[in-house]
Amino acid sequence: MKIICIGRNYVSHVKELGNEIPKEPVLFMKPDSSIFRQRDAFYIPDWTNEVHYEAEIVIKINRLGKNIEEKFALKYYSQFTLGIDFTARDVQKKLKAQGLPWEKSKAFDQSAVLGKYMNVNDYSLENINFELKLNGHVVQSSNTKNMIYTIPQIVNHCSEFFTLKIGDLIFTGTPDGVGKVNAGDELEGFIEGEKVLHVNIR
Repeated sequence: MKIICIGRNYVSHVKELGNEIPKEPVLFMKPDSSIFRQRDAFYIPDWTNEVHYEAEIVIKINRLGKNIEEKFALKYYSQFTLGIDFTARDVQKKLKAQGLPWEKSKAFDQSAVLGKYMNVNDYSLENINFELKLNGHVVQSSNTKNMIYTIPQIVNHCSEFFTLKIGDLIFTGTPDGVGKVNAGDELEGFIEGEKVLHVNIR
């Protein structure tokens, strides 16, 4: 399985980081080794001093697909959840400044957190409220209707370049409010008020 991630998909986050609004979805990948083991705490790697949380809606692909039209995209995922794309921001900034790929800052071990999966048919994915709390305080809160590119548009775009396979995951982008985690912190994620994710930071 593969993990495809979408960058810069909320205007608020694009402005937050001082980037330009993309003319098409921004894609990057994480390996399957980046998936966080829920039984563990997240340990900040010793090679970074600035790991940021980025909460986002994640869909799970349920059938093989290539060049999927937007109007058929809904047939290719039946489950979704809230995820965290942990990012070593200091490392990312350094690599970007040198014009180098920044996979090291995004694709490291345990950097892809996944919450409890929910049934797509029980919700309207184009209008989903989600939020992330840090030590009990809301730090990220948004709705999928604020996405620059919708989930069907994302599926269409991704499948143009990559054959989507059963079990593949797509992180659909984060809103504003990203920030640093420190040892001792606690992160909790919610979809429509229901807690689906919990991570302790060490």
